[in-house]
Amino acid sequence: MPIIKSAKKAMKRSIVLNKRNTEFKLRMKMAIKKFLKNVTKGETVTQEDLNKIYKYVDKCAKVGVLKKKTAARKKARVARLFTAKKK
Repeated sequence: MPIIKSAKKAMKRSIVLNKRNTEFKLRMKMAIKKFLKNVTKGETVTQEDLNKIYKYVDKCAKVGVLKKKTAARKKARVARLFTAKKK
């Protein structure tokens, strides 16, 4: 346990940020998982589904959960599946 007052505050802050980051990451992962499940099952995937994934990935990149290029890679892979499914 931290002894110094600033260390106590930093610990509280890190717990809050960890919770926030986990929520962002979970939303993103669940959206991608749902999208991939629909693609593999052969169900229709809409542009709205793709936009939702973009929204979550961009938010994760903005907050700092994902790095910029990692976010771009995730979006590109999902977009490639989307266009392949459209054809």
